[in-house]
Amino acid sequence: MFDPEELEEIRSARTEWETDQVEPTLERFGERKDQFETDTGGRPVKRLYTPNDVSDLEYDEDLGFPGEEPYTRGVYPTGHRGRLWTMRQYAGMGTAAETNERFHYLLDEGQTGLSMAFDLPTQMGYDSDDKMAAGEVGKSGVAIDSLNDMERVFQGIPLDEVSTSMTINAPASVLLAMYIAVGDKQDVDRSELRGTIQNDVLKEYIARNTYIYPPEPSMRIITDIFEFCADETPNFNTISISGYHIREAGATAAQELAFTLGDGIDYVQAAVDAGLDVDEFAPQLSFFFAAHNNILEEAAKFRAARRMWAKIMEEQFDAEKPASKQLKFHTQTAGSTLTAQQVENNVVRVAYQALAAVLGGTQSLHTNGKDEALSLPTEQSVRTALRTQQILAHESGAADTIDPLAGSYYVESLTDELEAEALDIIDTVDERGGMTQAIDAGWVQRQIQDTAFERQQEIEDGDRIIVGVNEFTVEEEEEVDIEEVSKEQQEGQKERVAELRDERDDARVDEKLTALEEAARGDENLMPYIIDAVKAYATTGEICDAMRNVFGEHQQGGAM
Repeated sequence: MFDPEELEEIRSARTEWETDQVEPTLERFGERKDQFETDTGGRPVKRLYTPNDVSDLEYDEDLGFPGEEPYTRGVYPTGHRGRLWTMRQYAGMGTAAETNERFHYLLDEGQTGLSMAFDLPTQMGYDSDDKMAAGEVGKSGVAIDSLNDMERVFQGIPLDEVSTSMTINAPASVLLAMYIAVGDKQDVDRSELRGTIQNDVLKEYIARNTYIYPPEPSMRIITDIFEFCADETPNFNTISISGYHIREAGATAAQELAFTLGDGIDYVQAAVDAGLDVDEFAPQLSFFFAAHNNILEEAAKFRAARRMWAKIMEEQFDAEKPASKQLKFHTQTAGSTLTAQQVENNVVRVAYQALAAVLGGTQSLHTNGKDEALSLPTEQSVRTALRTQQILAHESGAADTIDPLAGSYYVESLTDELEAEALDIIDTVDERGGMTQAIDAGWVQRQIQDTAFERQQEIEDGDRIIVGVNEFTVEEEEEVDIEEVSKEQQEGQKERVAELRDERDDARVDEKLTALEEAARGDENLMPYIIDAVKAYATTGEICDAMRNVFGEHQQGGAM
């Protein structure tokens, strides 16, 4: 970009500037810190960035144009000028009826896509009346015990007109089957179904622990979904490879990049090993990242992720279709940064994080409610979170040009640094046999735990300021309205499960569950059998138990 003589002139001029301008100013005023660092990982931030910091940058190879390799500047040629990101607000309100009400409210307020939260029993493959579900029904999201509940959730919502993201992992095949069954009942062609299932079990072993089956059968179910959806629901994203929860557990930005793309490599390899054509299933892969407070570091992270994935898919898996190399991603603002103290401050945090996601070219965005450090968000806080996205889209100008930070010496340098650091971590993972083995050995978890510990120590020592927590505190906090799930609501959900079992055809249910169990013992694709069981109104727990009977359960701390 600059010839050697120009770079030398800039170096010389910078030295002169440091001597004539900076040093006298430092003697008089000093600087706020001895060293400035990025948000996580302690990457030093220089006082000034110049063309010398990006002297190795090759425009065609490293940047290119939007919609063209290496996709650093975006996967679509028109960016957000052609189509804004999908605006989603995470919603799951205890019961199916309440969730349906919240979905209608959000759509009426201008939301352009739905995002569905499930309660813990559903995430673990248990029904609401199971003893393992006691006290947790409807608390962290909606309880989905059967197709009956899924039909209630989407009552009056045509599935050919909305895109739905479902944050579900171990039982993702079951919830996807229910969504397909609702679409079938609405006479929606399966090719018109749009949305995403998270379906990322590797990060469950790393960060969240809502797994059911051991890794091998879990990977089989995932590849079955890849194969089935490539034929049946080609516009539905079959996995959302999630760095979000890895980052929430304490990872740095570079670790989030490395471990997320590392998981992606393992999923693609498993599918290829199962005989699938990479260019048939890869276009339906999607990713899910966190957006934290350091706006420029986060935008650089998203840019690096696109460039890295394009190279990985071409060089490691011989992908040929452009869509197979394009990293498309959903972003959620960082729940771990929200504070219970001075919750109004969270509105500001969310806005800055959302700006980082938009500047980084996200395809979909969820903005947290200000009260999510306390409970599920109230209707008012959800509206404010949605309005944050709408103001960003229509008033800020951030979406009016493509990749607006490109060419910034700092941002381009950060993009290169994050990519290099993440690639080094991926190389270390490869030396340990890949992500699955590195997770099995506990190595990945230890890296994240060490980072989380260091961050917490910085907060406790006052080296990292959290506004309203360890600085700028108030003596008395305002009371905050929070959403709560009552005991009556939980009992009502259990009663609905009992009514379903009384009214359905038990012989048909047993027939479909037996067929599923037999298929699990063989090597057939499981999705058609799961859909048959769903349509017979077998419950989530019964379908998961049929597979538990064959695959067993993964035990924490046991060999993977």
